[in-house]
Amino acid sequence: MNTIGTIFRVSLFGESHGPAVGVVIDGCPAGLHYWREELMADLSRRKGLLPGTTTRRETDEPEVISGIYNDYTTGAPLVICTQNKDFNPGDYEQFTSIPRPGHADFTAGFKYKGFSDMRGGGHFSGRLTWGIVTAGYFARKIVSPAIITATLVEAGGETDIPAAIAKAMETNDTIGGVVECVVKNVPKGLGEPSFMSVESLLGMIAFGIPAVNGVEFGAGFASSRSYGSLHNDPFIDARGKTSTNNAGGINGGITNGNDLIVRVSVKPAASTGVTQKTFDTETGEMTDLEITGRYDTCIARRIPVILESAVAIGLADLMMIDRGINGIRER
Repeated sequence: MNTIGTIFRVSLFGESHGPAVGVVIDGCPAGLHYWREELMADLSRRKGLLPGTTTRRETDEPEVISGIYNDYTTGAPLVICTQNKDFNPGDYEQFTSIPRPGHADFTAGFKYKGFSDMRGGGHFSGRLTWGIVTAGYFARKIVSPAIITATLVEAGGETDIPAAIAKAMETNDTIGGVVECVVKNVPKGLGEPSFMSVESLLGMIAFGIPAVNGVEFGAGFASSRSYGSLHNDPFIDARGKTSTNNAGGINGGITNGNDLIVRVSVKPAASTGVTQKTFDTETGEMTDLEITGRYDTCIARRIPVILESAVAIGLADLMMIDRGINGIRER
């Protein structure tokens, strides 16, 4: 499915080399101010425009189809898209018979019986994150004054990110990374039991970001090597402030008011300039595959604003669910 959310519902549409990509947002409250330049600032961050990011250059200019009047949301479904103009479909012709290792070429070909548009990755492309960032722009307004900030903290296993990317570019290969997102001023009490816990919903959205293959909260996997007496976060005041934050601002799937901390692992882009040995379905034999199209040396470099947006979408939905159950209350 291409839709997520219970009240704040986000649906993505389009393909990488189709006419356009975009987003439909249903359940967006009326009266949110829309400032095009503010949205473009987030969309420009998604482009990367840094060493190690794709040379594809789209304008990313948003075209509002529905849901905004006189620069404010109307309460009707928001439909916003952007035109695709800078693409080279010829770069992808060979992949119909030689599915790229690590990509969705093979699985999509099987699932959709050969009818899916896989040029540039089609609907599986990172190009679709344009819609996540756009939806996140409106979600941030709902969760304000919460402040959401994500940072690339590691690339290729190194903390010296520019050096790691430069090394990968020299070898014509790709590398992954780790992106950390911190949310300050988080409202207490967000999250529902079991399947609508904060971790459940944010994890689901985060895994919808292409190349994300791991999610952790607070101390994450490191907590498996700790002790309960060390991992617990002692309370230091009546409002729930804790002296440590190994839980990442979540207890029992519900926000406790401390900083929300989530990290994602981003795998290396599957399209790499290094020649790979793989199977050719047309000849029935192994062959050498050389990928010459445009790709990111370190796709993780573009993930921070996308993760911020994904977290905002999840929190906005949880906030609206909580208000429907408990009404507006003190943070």
